[in-house]
Amino acid sequence: MQITPALTNAIRIDRDSGDYPQRLCDLYDPPDSLYIYGDANLLKKPMIAIVGSRNASPDGLKNARNLARGLAKAGALIVSGMALGIDSAVHRAVIELGAGHFTAAILGTGIDLVYPRQNISLYQAIGRQGLLVSELPIGTGPKAWHFPRRNRIIAALALGVVVIEAAERSGSLITARLAADLGREVFALPGSICNPNSIGCHLLIQQGAKLIFRPSDVLEELDFCLKTSFKVL
Repeated sequence: MQITPALTNAIRIDRDSGDYPQRLCDLYDPPDSLYIYGDANLLKKPMIAIVGSRNASPDGLKNARNLARGLAKAGALIVSGMALGIDSAVHRAVIELGAGHFTAAILGTGIDLVYPRQNISLYQAIGRQGLLVSELPIGTGPKAWHFPRRNRIIAALALGVVVIEAAERSGSLITARLAADLGREVFALPGSICNPNSIGCHLLIQQGAKLIFRPSDVLEELDFCLKTSFKVL
């Protein structure tokens, strides 16, 4: 965990504010407030979440980057949790596209703390080119129970959740199941049956998640609600 310099432009958005994302109200326990750093107008963009294993394979990281780039180029704001592995790869892929492409990191700490500490440069880049979001007050450190609660925000904000590599018991599956309960679309990228991190994705597919392998698979499925926001790649 690393404390960053004071975020003088950080703001708090309360639930009665016009800037509060209405999709969060689908939760039975929506956050009373959000602390954000970045352009609050980005909260109005259509969002797609991409999540996955902290211990991702090289192929998993490559697939995450390719999907994130394709979806961001089509106009989506890409949401993830800034964990190591898939989350970090997704955020970086969008940042590397440059201006006009956006990512949001939903944090399990206050927005003035970087966790994991290895992500300090990524944290700073997202602050410049996207959004840092937390329901936790400034100065709140990481606790185990913060992360499942963070996952519910990821699930609620997104039109759909893409899972890339997930073990049979993982936070990514929690996010996917929360998304399904909220009526969001769930997508899973299949992998080798020899890879333990593919088991979660295969289980999701068995349970009705859409099998995908390219950005257009996601875009086509979401087209009914995205309308002209995206073009199919």
